[in-house]
Amino acid sequence: MRTDLLKHRVVRSVLKSRWYPGLFQLITTSVFTIVIIQLLFGPPNAFQNLGTALTWVIWWPFIPLFLVLSGRFWCAICPFAFVSDLVQKWFGLRRPVPKFLKKYGIWIIDAMFILITWADHIWGIVSNPRGSSLLLLGISGGVIFCGIVWQRRTWCRYLCFMGGMSGNYARTAIVELRANPKICQGCKARAACYNGNEHGPACPMFEFPRQMESNARCNLCAACIKTCPNDALQLSLRPPTRELWFIRNPRFEEAFLAVVLMGIVFVQNITMLEPWQQILTGLEHLTGTTNYYLNFTLAFTLAMALPCSLLGLAAFFAGRVNGDSVIRNFTRFGYALIPLDLAGHLAHNLYHFLAEGKTVVYSALTLVDNRVHIGPSNLVSNGVIQILQYVLLELGLMGSLYTAYRIAKKQYPRARVWPTFWPYAILLVVFGLINCWLFALPMYHRMM
Repeated sequence: MRTDLLKHRVVRSVLKSRWYPGLFQLITTSVFTIVIIQLLFGPPNAFQNLGTALTWVIWWPFIPLFLVLSGRFWCAICPFAFVSDLVQKWFGLRRPVPKFLKKYGIWIIDAMFILITWADHIWGIVSNPRGSSLLLLGISGGVIFCGIVWQRRTWCRYLCFMGGMSGNYARTAIVELRANPKICQGCKARAACYNGNEHGPACPMFEFPRQMESNARCNLCAACIKTCPNDALQLSLRPPTRELWFIRNPRFEEAFLAVVLMGIVFVQNITMLEPWQQILTGLEHLTGTTNYYLNFTLAFTLAMALPCSLLGLAAFFAGRVNGDSVIRNFTRFGYALIPLDLAGHLAHNLYHFLAEGKTVVYSALTLVDNRVHIGPSNLVSNGVIQILQYVLLELGLMGSLYTAYRIAKKQYPRARVWPTFWPYAILLVVFGLINCWLFALPMYHRMM
């Protein structure tokens, strides 16, 4: 039987407090304000700009780790969510969310994630403080618009490019917030957990806790914990990736994002390695032009198409055994890539944090005496970083393999489980080996 963390007095008092999550939001919004000011008016060199260092050396590397340890908790304290709530409180029209967003929101999120990743490599958003500020201000504009026009956190639920990635990764989290269905059966509170009451607001993410079976859209804001009169909510620990084993209604767009993320991790790594110049040269011969925009776009497209094609091939062979269509297999087993996606993302970002971590100190010192502080940026040696990356990749591969096995075991008769599993196992091992090869090569620093 699982332990309900809400039975612990400290945990329960924090989550039911009127200061949660508002106090955390004030802190993150204050830091966000400092970041924006630094990005706009600080040094133009990324190595010297505190805003760039805080964003891409601290915040971005730690986001996947937060998602594993606490689900979408970051989304509860995100400064964009805080801005959305304030704007809606003062100016909100609170119109219903358009059916178009409800139906195609995930695809819009997928497209935005791909577009922003592409734009970073084309215009150097991460390595350019002004570019980073434009990205964050652009997101702020979208958040403000949605907060004024539509109900609750429409941006966070249906449009945030971080939300799509966070939703996928949060499925691997070791915590989950769920309602006790036995208690909910006798509830006469008229869905206070969804609509809100005098004790707390409505669920900002449009989730009905009684029916919630996934971490993908729950941000642990604790609104439902405050409003439920029957104490039906439970915050429990669980094995990592467990949610991925029992998805009842898999969605193609979510599986597609999981596969695309694998290709994006490939691109993020390849463009920081020595062989990238050789690859570009080969593409120039292929396309007959030295136009970087065109050649990178081609490489970017191929990097995303490769895992999609290979998963489609595995789905084809698995379908010959289990009788399901390629699309059905692709959708169902695309979720099995999420643990390896997460491991690759963590391993890549771990390099930036451990190899560039001291840039935060150097850039902070420039605020004190205006001198340029330059020195070794590594927190640990490259050898230690590689060992940690390989450990993460091994854990991610094991998680993906076990997830694929559990999906097959749940969906098919015993005689079809292993024949269905093997094509995906081979595919996952191939992806794992590609990641290991990429992390074995020397990687350039981003904060230069």
